[in-house]
Amino acid sequence: MPVDFTGKVALITGGSNGIGAASARRLASHGVRVVVADVDADQGKAVADEIGGLFVRCDVTVPSDSAEAVALAVREFGGLDIAFLNAGIGTGCSLGDDFDVEVYRRAMAINLDGVVYGAHHALPEVRRRGGQIIATASMAGLMPMPGDPVYGANKAAVVGLVRSLGGAYPDVRVNALCPAFADTNIIGPLRSTLEEIGMPILPVSAVVDTFMSIVEGSGTGEAWFVQAGRSSEPFGFRNPPGPRAADGSRIEAARKDPVSIALEEN
Repeated sequence: MPVDFTGKVALITGGSNGIGAASARRLASHGVRVVVADVDADQGKAVADEIGGLFVRCDVTVPSDSAEAVALAVREFGGLDIAFLNAGIGTGCSLGDDFDVEVYRRAMAINLDGVVYGAHHALPEVRRRGGQIIATASMAGLMPMPGDPVYGANKAAVVGLVRSLGGAYPDVRVNALCPAFADTNIIGPLRSTLEEIGMPILPVSAVVDTFMSIVEGSGTGEAWFVQAGRSSEPFGFRNPPGPRAADGSRIEAARKDPVSIALEEN
């Protein structure tokens, strides 16, 4: 059944450019009222004006900025149904001689802390309307990333956070969007290398198509991959080995997640 977007409200961090801006345009084309949140005020205002939305300057490393972005959506549009926590940057350093503490902390602050702060402040409002949170992770969160291990670490953390939140809050959907190399500013330093080795670069529209599949879906705790030449779907994680009793039999409690067990005990 087609999704009815009547009266829906979305907040998009990193909404001034790339995947965020394209997603804002797509949602607005369906009638969703969008708050564009970014540190790029000029471009953010331009996108917001284009789609009839609102712009708010939001540095996702500052918790109060995320709080104000959510508050603006509620104050001006009456609530929040979709929180797309999309702001992100590349890292550009390894753990070797080029390691830079400031570069490392900035990447972790934007790519991971920004999702944590955004989710924390969006959750109460999204839960009131039975909405959803979508975080932009990466294929780097699903596989090793030797060329940028810090980026791989923070994106893997986003995937882990989403999978856990999906089980923790049954009244709200929480999912991750995991694109490969997409045609955005973040691949600027890598573009020539990618082209030389023949690595496909995804059009932003393909990533937004998958974003919309998540928005219109019903799953939670999923990490949807976007890979060239493949149909996007939730990545299939193998179940880790669970504990066994001394006689080798399964332990019943291990079939359930710790949150469910705690709720039953309380």
